[in-house]
Amino acid sequence: MPNAGQPAPPAPRRPPPTPEAGELLARVRDLAAREIAPRAAPEEAAGTFPRETFRRLSAAGLLGLPYPAEHGGGAQPYEVYLQVLEELAAARLTVGLGTSVHTLACHALAGHGTPRQRAEHLPAMLGGGLLGAYCLSEPGAGSDASSLRTRAERDGDTWVIDGTKAWITHGGVADFYTVLARTGGEGPHGITAFLVAAGTPGLGAAPPERKMGMNGSPTAQVRFDGVRVPDARRLGDEGRGFAIAMEALDAGRLGIAACSVGVARAAFDEALAFVTRRGAAGRRVADFQATRFTLADLATGIEAGRALYLEAARLRDAGAPFGRQAAMAKLFCSDTAMRVTTEAVQLMGGHGSSADLPAERYLREAKVLQIVEGTNQIQRLVIARHLVPPEPAA
Repeated sequence: MPNAGQPAPPAPRRPPPTPEAGELLARVRDLAAREIAPRAAPEEAAGTFPRETFRRLSAAGLLGLPYPAEHGGGAQPYEVYLQVLEELAAARLTVGLGTSVHTLACHALAGHGTPRQRAEHLPAMLGGGLLGAYCLSEPGAGSDASSLRTRAERDGDTWVIDGTKAWITHGGVADFYTVLARTGGEGPHGITAFLVAAGTPGLGAAPPERKMGMNGSPTAQVRFDGVRVPDARRLGDEGRGFAIAMEALDAGRLGIAACSVGVARAAFDEALAFVTRRGAAGRRVADFQATRFTLADLATGIEAGRALYLEAARLRDAGAPFGRQAAMAKLFCSDTAMRVTTEAVQLMGGHGSSADLPAERYLREAKVLQIVEGTNQIQRLVIARHLVPPEPAA
């Protein structure tokens, strides 16, 4: 039993699938504790983008974990990769979510590029210090990706891209952009994916958005003004970009779920440490039954969220359909993060609202997680579509 007056040790988690995975997760926890968490509060307050941290992660092989080793990836199952994201996000969401976005930006090339394209570009993207961005959303087509208006017109063996992407994580600081642009008619069948290098003439970014959380992670509009991209940088077949994008988003939603559990866990640990301290009168906030019941509910939600994203990951690793479970995981885990962070602030009273402590930052960051990679309203639509497919047209 724990010593009197001390919080109980954390509940044991599901053992990693292999000893190698266990060693990897231990290294990530150590790196997060030593290099990421101590800088999180001051750098988020100052709006400092942790570029050196991402270079460190790249050098350590952590920016390409779910991709093949032959191109510099870590060849890790999603079950392990997502637990790495949870650890990174618990230390600093800007780093965890940024790693998830980079992985998303590599997906089209890794999954649909030609052997020559993969050999030419993937090693630098996965372990060469590069950082990616994923350009799908637009000012008038956020969650409705099939309505995007950015166009790519063929000019011989080159494509000319014009348009504006919105709410792009790493916009203006990325080294490469995976861009979805319309090459055909209306709807989902006229969209194609391209790999665009930063610094290409005509490619620019607006000043970063002023957000309620994740101030260290730049989110900006990315503008394409006559950007010329060789056909050799088209990813997948012409007109197949929407299917590639949806495939990537299913995996990306699992990344957001894992990050959500990480933020929830960090907030819970902060609140638990606070309520188990002795007050001036010798009593602890944790001695009240209402507090204990709240802690029990929050801990249960965190464990349930982790189990949900891990089950979806195991389906993906097995090659089974996992889109419904990915939407469920993103929905449940981000809603749980919102609840846990809100309750953490409440349990800590005035201290919870102080910017000198991280609880209020976790609360602001949790709200972001309910919006990115498809709002939670969109996740409910996706889940419902799986449960009740639309009737065929008469």
